[in-house]
Amino acid sequence: MEPTWQRPGLRAALLYAFAAGLLGTVVSAVSRLELTRRAVPDAELPDGPVIVVANHTSFADGILLALVGRRLGRSLRLMATGGVFRSVLVGPLARRLGFIPVLRGTASAAGSLDAAATALDAGEAVGLFPEGRITRDPQHWPERSKTGAVRLALRTGAPVVPVALVGAQQVVGRTGIVARLLRNTVLRPRVAVAVGAPIDVRHLAGVSGDQPVDDATVRRVADEVMAVLVAQVAELRQEPAPHPTGVPEEALSA
Repeated sequence: MEPTWQRPGLRAALLYAFAAGLLGTVVSAVSRLELTRRAVPDAELPDGPVIVVANHTSFADGILLALVGRRLGRSLRLMATGGVFRSVLVGPLARRLGFIPVLRGTASAAGSLDAAATALDAGEAVGLFPEGRITRDPQHWPERSKTGAVRLALRTGAPVVPVALVGAQQVVGRTGIVARLLRNTVLRPRVAVAVGAPIDVRHLAGVSGDQPVDDATVRRVADEVMAVLVAQVAELRQEPAPHPTGVPEEALSA
């Protein structure tokens, strides 16, 4: 089934506000979400279509990014893996909130970008993780990105806002989830957040309008956008990134 998107109505907007408030309370009980820099106009995300990209270190990242979006004035329509939508409990809620399924490794995978483009054409803010998965790097540095976010920005003209999340893996890890959350109610880990300035991807690519862009240029621009995000992560961690444009696949398997 091809992914589709429809604008959420008023009830969905109220549901989003309620869910954000509830989850915000839960997150506050097990972590400290701190926006350390707001390098965006008026400390908010831009109006109109915008693509928010973040690094991916934890199963908690989707919730954390959605909460950051709310703090910055927007309800993000997150692009989430198909498994989220197959969940009996979470799936219906994700659909009502206007989230977009990403059916990786299927014939419908390209339809995810079509659905996201529809949301952007409606003036929405779309959130996604350009790495496409939780980083496999042992030190939790971002991996080299896929090109989907840049292709979406080139297609729609929407600016890309990079958001660095550091410390999310301390909230929810790959194992011992329940034990970690219980511990976190006593020793709340800090999740530092840095929000970058909007990036004009078409300008980086040197094109305007619907002018076609070759794959090599798309790859170059994707690396340049990821370099901004990696630099934000490095700044929050106060240490240099070993791979300025993200950890390449060959380094992960070395």
